[in-house]
Amino acid sequence: MIRVLTIEREYGSGGGEIASAVAQRLGWKLWDQALTNEIARVMECDCRIVEEREEKRDPLFHRLLMAFMRGSHEGSLNAPRLKIADAECIREVAEHVVKDAAERGQCVIVGRGSSYYLQKRSDTFHVFICAPFNEKVQRLRAGGKHEREAIQLADTVDRDRAAFIRQYFGVEWFDRHRFHLVLNSTIGEEAAVETILNSIALFEKQKIPSSPSAQRSVAS
Repeated sequence: MIRVLTIEREYGSGGGEIASAVAQRLGWKLWDQALTNEIARVMECDCRIVEEREEKRDPLFHRLLMAFMRGSHEGSLNAPRLKIADAECIREVAEHVVKDAAERGQCVIVGRGSSYYLQKRSDTFHVFICAPFNEKVQRLRAGGKHEREAIQLADTVDRDRAAFIRQYFGVEWFDRHRFHLVLNSTIGEEAAVETILNSIALFEKQKIPSSPSAQRSVAS
């Protein structure tokens, strides 16, 4: 039985809104902004810091600095005392929060590597939501972004997410066979929600073992 839904999404595709609508229909907890809030709570830092760094890689100079600190005697002594809210620390906390949420079940988790952390769970259904580039730009503009900013965000945010997945999981971000359903959000939010819910229902139905007599019939 499906107890967890992960939704990976291209920036500007409306994946967050679709996830929220699906969670509401199912009566499940939505882990989107709530996930960011929980990471910030655990790390004792401002949510804005987490929002700026989650689903990203640390800059090269920062990675080199941290590698040096871990490799030096003084650095290894002082590093645990520092509450560093960098991308790597945020990723580690996010992994813990995502897996804990999945254990509790009945939740919709948006991004943050959740589709990849939970890839081996049989009770989890994975969805990837995408949209044409111009549609994403239009959606971002409708949300208040200027055209130049919308174009830049639609390009760079997804590039950062792809680099994040590649670094920490060693796979391509949009690796199709890792998702049960790939959905183009231009079909509309209502249709997208219904498609996801119907797909989960059909997926669960096909996983129900058939009766022994039916299995013998198929075998013969």
